[in-house]
Amino acid sequence: MIGSRTSCIPGLAVIFLASFCPLPQAVMAQSYIGSEACVDCHQDIADSWKASHHALAWTEVSEGSIQADFNDTSYEDDGMSVLFSNKDGALVATVTEKDGMTTEYSVHSVVGIEPLQQYLFEIEPGRLQSFDVVWDTDAGRWFHLYPDQDLPPDDGLHWSGPYKNWNTRCAECHATGFVKNYDPVSRSYASVHSEIGVGCEACHGPGSAHIEWTNGKAVNESLSEFGFPINWGIGDTEAEIQQCAGCHSRREALEDGNPLPGTPYHDAYNLAVLRPGLYHSDGQILDEVYVYGSFLQSRMYDKGVGCMDCHNPHSANLVAEGNGICTQCHSPAGNPKFPSLIRKTYDAPEHHHHEDGSDGAQCKSCHMIERVYMGNDWRRDHSFRIPRPDLELGPDACTDCHQDKDQRWAAANIETWYPASTRRAPHFGSAFDDAATGQLQDPEILLEIANDPQNAGIVRATALYLLQAFGSAEIAAATAESLSDPDPLIRANAVALQREATLTDRIERLEPLLSDPLRNVRLTTAKEFLLIPAGALSPAQQAVVQKSMADWQKTMSNRLDFPETHLVLGGLALSLRNSQAAEGAFREVVRLDPQRAEAWPMLVQLAHINRGPQAAIQTLDEALKILPNDPNLKQLANQYAR
Repeated sequence: MIGSRTSCIPGLAVIFLASFCPLPQAVMAQSYIGSEACVDCHQDIADSWKASHHALAWTEVSEGSIQADFNDTSYEDDGMSVLFSNKDGALVATVTEKDGMTTEYSVHSVVGIEPLQQYLFEIEPGRLQSFDVVWDTDAGRWFHLYPDQDLPPDDGLHWSGPYKNWNTRCAECHATGFVKNYDPVSRSYASVHSEIGVGCEACHGPGSAHIEWTNGKAVNESLSEFGFPINWGIGDTEAEIQQCAGCHSRREALEDGNPLPGTPYHDAYNLAVLRPGLYHSDGQILDEVYVYGSFLQSRMYDKGVGCMDCHNPHSANLVAEGNGICTQCHSPAGNPKFPSLIRKTYDAPEHHHHEDGSDGAQCKSCHMIERVYMGNDWRRDHSFRIPRPDLELGPDACTDCHQDKDQRWAAANIETWYPASTRRAPHFGSAFDDAATGQLQDPEILLEIANDPQNAGIVRATALYLLQAFGSAEIAAATAESLSDPDPLIRANAVALQREATLTDRIERLEPLLSDPLRNVRLTTAKEFLLIPAGALSPAQQAVVQKSMADWQKTMSNRLDFPETHLVLGGLALSLRNSQAAEGAFREVVRLDPQRAEAWPMLVQLAHINRGPQAAIQTLDEALKILPNDPNLKQLANQYAR
């Protein structure tokens, strides 16, 4: 048993340190001063920002940003109905769920401005949920974000469930100076922030030292010359990209709220690689992955292009209209910032083979296909890829427009236009597709992709991720060099491949990463030491492991309102042969999300181990009421019926 405070979460504290117990409520840092303090000196920038999607990412009802019609309008679909009304100035949604229960909710606050606007309800003190019926600002109507899902109120994906909880799933990117403050004992939130919406300090950092600098006070040497933790516009493009990526990426957060601006991305987040279900096999966007993972694949990123080369950071608008955004670099004049560019005419029929001014003549139409998320929000792929319909691995720009044609037609046209092109070489997507569909027999092609420095780092990291299915001592040896790669994403995804190495090799190869300069690599490595016997380590090694393990435990304690976290904890408890802790973890999974089918069979078996067959049968009956058609539960029912 590690730790002594076992009253926090039954069954879990027996494994983990007291860091899983409630953390003290965060005190709002006094150095945050609010965006209004910036206006007097930065009026033009402030005016630009105030109308931006950043400033309007989250607003109070009283601020007048409401777009929807609350004059007794209604929405009804599949047994659920909502009446939206205005009661003496208070905006109210009267929701009748599929089970017939009717509840009246006051609108707490507002998310976004266009093309849709979402509304938050405070269903418990401090707990905000994002409602699934939203306002289409273009069409002027209510619509449901997930109209095809049958979601009764006890479903984890229902708007009142854990996946639609604003405090933990959304707020950190819609607020400034946000701290979640979840208490796992009371299962409640005491979240705090300095400002709702993405304010000046969300990107620049706390501003009090800057104000002091304007009054002649010397700046702390840990800050920029102007008193900020990050200094924009001085040529550190990578740091600026990583600051934007904190919100514009599909990732797992390692902290309990906003990291301090200027924090390296891989100190604060674990980036999702090009996994099946998130991306198409060739790296094109599939699920809602935002931007960063796409951009890392691009040649533009490789050549040093940054977010602000195309986007105004304050208005969030493009810096030029139409094809002008691309021809500021891709033209006969070129751009001295990027000397490797080929200087030629691109904005002409000789290149795009479409009529000037048509949709097909727009650079973005061919090189940035778009997909719709949240019902009506179109977002573009930022990998800036050359269309490859010949691969037939996902969508392509040609058949996006020419929907009456197929990819072979598109590939033939491209080959006619560019007969001497060097852009039709073998593609990593073919190997990724075979691996994802179980058709890849020989992992050698994944090894080649992972070890080829010409590939984008996220592509190499994905190859390492996919190699886990082929784990062996030989794979561990062949990927050992990746553990010292300059790219932290590659290092982090190479760690798990050492599980099949000998104990001696595993320790020797992984120990240096416990002191890696970036936190995500250290945490990923720390998890691998959970199953390494302490007796195999020297006292010095044990001390390093304990330090990294404590950091991992703290990170996990920030996510105890996630069902996914308790699945991890349950698996860990099983690996440590602690059945009581495992049952507690899987019970928390189904409390948060009763539809997590993978948790119930484990819970039934653990109930049997811990308390006998009758307890297992009771747990099984409970599970079958929620998931009556689950094949694994049916199989267990047959076993207990004998």
